[in-house]
Amino acid sequence: MELRQLRAFVRVVELGSISRAALDLNVVQSALSQQITKLESELSTRLLQRSTQGVTPTEAGVAFFREAQLTLRHAAQAVRAAQESRLSGTVSVGMPPTTAAVLGMPLMRALKARYPDVRLHLVESLSGHLTGMLNARQLDLAVLFDSYVLPSAHLQTSKRWHVMPLLEEDLFFISAKKNTRAKMADTLQLSQLKQESLILPTGPHGLRSTLDAAFARAKVVPDVVLEIDSLALLMEAVDAGLGATLQPWAAVARFPDAAERFHIARISDANVQRINVLCSLSEDELSPVALAARVVLRDCAQQLVSQGIWTGARVKS
Repeated sequence: MELRQLRAFVRVVELGSISRAALDLNVVQSALSQQITKLESELSTRLLQRSTQGVTPTEAGVAFFREAQLTLRHAAQAVRAAQESRLSGTVSVGMPPTTAAVLGMPLMRALKARYPDVRLHLVESLSGHLTGMLNARQLDLAVLFDSYVLPSAHLQTSKRWHVMPLLEEDLFFISAKKNTRAKMADTLQLSQLKQESLILPTGPHGLRSTLDAAFARAKVVPDVVLEIDSLALLMEAVDAGLGATLQPWAAVARFPDAAERFHIARISDANVQRINVLCSLSEDELSPVALAARVVLRDCAQQLVSQGIWTGARVKS
């Protein structure tokens, strides 16, 4: 017995006609008649008395009609209860500084809109620190880079984590416009940066591992004049003309006048991208709040890419 059979029977009794009930329910009359016949067969009793004037419930039909109405009301209440329930609790999410610059505020807004009773604990830190926090169960979710996690498939478990691809980001040569050579192209190769003074993060930073490998493939020894593990301070040094940097576009996301302040040129070498992966505790360790936040985070990232807000980023599948 199914709810749709109960709804059909109740509507037939209410309207006193199978044909009118079929129109009301937007089904063909023969299909509705079959549902009623099947229901009577399952109950081994006749529920409706048919005549040229329409249908009327039998004594058994009247009794069944009352209980069917009650069942349908309870089912509707169950649906409303599920829809109106409010998810609550705390979720801890870690993001590297460049990722947080683009994704942090949209995630906060989206979580507040969808789940107003969920409290977000957002940690902005270097990838190595976030990795340690995730391993120590101090975070539920974290966006990390391929130098820490190498997803070989759409979905895998690594270090007892649940791992899924998130984004692929191009890298850019970023320098202060006041300190940029005239007529510098908007697309560059690493081989063209031999004479550039660079400001980069240190080895424990996920981006540095990607850059070191890329320079090695290009047979270029970069001229690193400063190493800074604070994105804000690094970009302040670039803005002051102390050197240029290699970063995803997200590094300038917090500068509303980035186009006027910096020269930004995409690095065109093959395989010079940064892969963002969304890591979380294993499925059986995640709370319902964390599971919901993971979905919201991925939705936010994909929306930022599709709307063209996250420059140089592509969704990974």
